[in-house]
Amino acid sequence: MRPGERSPDLTRGLRRVRYVAPVIREAAAEDFPAIVRLYRQLTPRDPIVEGAPHRDAFETILKTPGLTLMVLELDGTVVATTYLNVIPNITRGASPYAVIENVVVDEAVRGTGLGKRIMAATLDAAWAAGCYKAMLLTGSTNPVTHAFYRSCGFSPDAKQAYLARP
Repeated sequence: MRPGERSPDLTRGLRRVRYVAPVIREAAAEDFPAIVRLYRQLTPRDPIVEGAPHRDAFETILKTPGLTLMVLELDGTVVATTYLNVIPNITRGASPYAVIENVVVDEAVRGTGLGKRIMAATLDAAWAAGCYKAMLLTGSTNPVTHAFYRSCGFSPDAKQAYLARP
């Protein structure tokens, strides 16, 4: 470039994309409809969640120590959730352990890294609570789901799970 010439505008013609940083936090009472919407994606065959029993269970979770519903917001909309259960334990030096359930990322944003972010925050919360391990079960047979959990640090070979139902 010669003295006195203006530098070219390298951004001319490019679309401006606004990046919105995700916010990960504990769920609040007003998140109930958004979490229910995500749970419909997780278990579409389940009965539709409505009414006092479901709201009561949600509020019990919110106020019970050791039970934490995490949400990830993107531009003010809840797009992911996990349910962290920290369970007191007598073994392992009385260190608690964690069970993570109901992991859901909105179908519209899957594959964008948001699932890894909320899982990392959920595991961080488990480690901060002193948990010596975190476990989860999945009913999914989708290899993508299993690859996701492995990429989050979970090993499918560490334990054998058994399930009983009434």
